[in-house]
Amino acid sequence: MSVLRKKSVELPAPLDKASREIIQTLIDAFMERDDAVGLAAPQIGINKRLIVFRAKGSEEGQNKIKDIQDIEVLVNPRITQMHGEKVPGVEGCLSCPDVQVEISRFPEIKVRALDAKGEKINKRYLDYIARVIQHEIDHLDGRLIVDYGDIYYPESKQLFFEKLFKD
Repeated sequence: MSVLRKKSVELPAPLDKASREIIQTLIDAFMERDDAVGLAAPQIGINKRLIVFRAKGSEEGQNKIKDIQDIEVLVNPRITQMHGEKVPGVEGCLSCPDVQVEISRFPEIKVRALDAKGEKINKRYLDYIARVIQHEIDHLDGRLIVDYGDIYYPESKQLFFEKLFKD
């Protein structure tokens, strides 16, 4: 089974040296991708509950070059509250190239996690960033966008994707 389909394992708290190295590896991988708003550890083959995303300058449709000051790391994130009526939106994913799926997500969430320094945080996220975080946390639980609703991909790649995303 692919690491993308496994439930991720929590990092220890307090964070040890190995955990800090994993965090840095994910940050480095994220910073290399101008086309990513978020990245989860399983997407780079690491089965840990860890995500990174661009917290500033990541409004929907924007792909600005990232600055290290604009990113946020969530270690062992858990959504503790979800508010509002789910809003549909089309999502893509680095793990499912050329695929788009309409997914309904909550517009407001509250997340409990550790930050990159190992400090406890309990933070509210809204709208597009809330969508990004829900998408990345799906990766930590072994879910991909292809597990939701209608999948949109080029007809020429239909057989490829059907084989790739079979459980």
